[in-house]
Amino acid sequence: MRRTPLRPLAHVISAREGGENPDLIEARERAKRNQAAQVKTRVRAENRLLILGLAFVLGFGAVGGKMAILASSKAEEPAEYTAASQIVNQRADIIDRNGNVLATNMSTQALYAQPHLMVDPKKAADDLQLIFPELDHDRIERDFTGGKRKFVWVKKRLSPEQRQRVYDLGEPGLLFGNREMRLYPNGKLAAHILGGTRFGEEGVRAAEVIGVAGVEKYFDKELRDLTLNNAPLQLSIDLSAQAATRQVLEDGMRYMNAKSASAILMDVYTGEILSMVSLPDFDPNDRPRNAVSGDPSESPLFNRAAQGRYELGSVFKIFTAATTLENGLGTPKTMVDTKSFKLGSFRVKDFRDYGKELSVEDVIMKSSNIGTARLALEAGAEAQQRMLKALGFFEPSPIELLEAAHSKPLVPKDWTELSTVTISYGHGISVTPLHLASAYASLANGGFKVNPTLRRLDTTDARGERVISAQTAQQLVSMLRRVVGEEKGTATMGDVAGYEVAGKTGTADKLKPTGGYYEGKVISTFASVFPASKPKYALVVSLDEPEIEAAGEARRTAGWTTVPVAAEMISRIAPILNLRPIARKEQIQYTSTSSQ
Repeated sequence: MRRTPLRPLAHVISAREGGENPDLIEARERAKRNQAAQVKTRVRAENRLLILGLAFVLGFGAVGGKMAILASSKAEEPAEYTAASQIVNQRADIIDRNGNVLATNMSTQALYAQPHLMVDPKKAADDLQLIFPELDHDRIERDFTGGKRKFVWVKKRLSPEQRQRVYDLGEPGLLFGNREMRLYPNGKLAAHILGGTRFGEEGVRAAEVIGVAGVEKYFDKELRDLTLNNAPLQLSIDLSAQAATRQVLEDGMRYMNAKSASAILMDVYTGEILSMVSLPDFDPNDRPRNAVSGDPSESPLFNRAAQGRYELGSVFKIFTAATTLENGLGTPKTMVDTKSFKLGSFRVKDFRDYGKELSVEDVIMKSSNIGTARLALEAGAEAQQRMLKALGFFEPSPIELLEAAHSKPLVPKDWTELSTVTISYGHGISVTPLHLASAYASLANGGFKVNPTLRRLDTTDARGERVISAQTAQQLVSMLRRVVGEEKGTATMGDVAGYEVAGKTGTADKLKPTGGYYEGKVISTFASVFPASKPKYALVVSLDEPEIEAAGEARRTAGWTTVPVAAEMISRIAPILNLRPIARKEQIQYTSTSSQ
């Protein structure tokens, strides 16, 4: 801080020149300094008094407010507070649509130690190692003999046999606490749907069980709500259909040498998921830890049906046909130029030569990229986007899985003319198999939007707004039926006698995480509805990197890999769902309806 001298030289010189006494200058400067100090002291004192006054006002105001609240509240007996009494260890059961138990609670006990009560801590550590080989013996012995710890958790869950063996040790410092553990009696069967649980707040005599994934996490508050009196949460899943789906998918994945697989079965009128499987999976009774590094999709915890976003290929061609029909740009019999063409430096070509032109329905049946691209270019990007948005491809799936909320489809930022072409046959847009199943359900139920759900509904029809006309929907299902039912279709192996399967294959080159495509690796998909004459269910089956030797060469396309798996799945599931086989005389004439 800079201080002014009491006898400034300039003032002294000036005073002498004027005949004044220089000593008076010091007196005046000292008086000014004392006056400034007094002002500062007074201001500081006033501020302190103001702050003290405000503190008194706030304090007395808080006391008065609390007294007013107590005076106006209803008198109650004081409740005893203990830490254990605050732990809610109740959790309702989860059941399937038929009442079969998918998740329940089981009483068990936890093991803890109080080292200061132990007779022989080292021997106790050795004995526990024999009962629980997975324990870290050195850590346990260090905790028991260190002399610093009064409480040590040993095991959070014990089987009755383990408890008896520990009891037989006769060590007074080893004690037991009550627990409720979550039990999944069907093991891996519905792993990604249920998700799993863990212990939350814990005490010696109780521990709360909280959801960590799947419906266990989505409905966590409801499952723990005491006011619901332990009413079970009923899901839309059919346990028998789920078991059949998983078994067939697992066998198919192994037989087709696929890396992973997924399958979704949905009611087209309610959106209820009857079965949903993602492989590889896990046992929620022993849920593995989340991976902290690497590709999340490599983990068995990753739900490929609801989380995995893939380019699914030609299964999207039916949406291009829907855009054409819905905008009055053609009929199923309208002829389309199928000669190869270039768009800039990109050449649009087909898997094989289909001639100079095909009808719209033949473009779908034979899966022509060129024909689909020309239909999309004629309709335009805006019409294409409107159709895909109406079918739910621009937003995350609203299913009751928090994992799905983070899987919004990946669409181009700049929707160019080339984007319109590639998206017309399922490239350049990445969606989940669940999105695809919902869209096919909307085509099959007469053209109404349907949202997927894992909760059992009390209705047989939960369709939303109309997205395409009834006539267009019928024509599209007829086209899909020709893909399976006619000799020249790409999914003839998917025809299941009596169940009129209608569907579309899709074989898409697999994207690299760093960009570009793998050489010789594909995602093969079969999206289907059945029975075609009166659709009830939509089924989407997808295999990651399948390859099989057939007819003398390596086959990767969906027609050779995914379609046979889906056909076997339908033949197993349809009887379980009490779906009556349709006699040939009852079947509709698809060639006649396709010309409407």
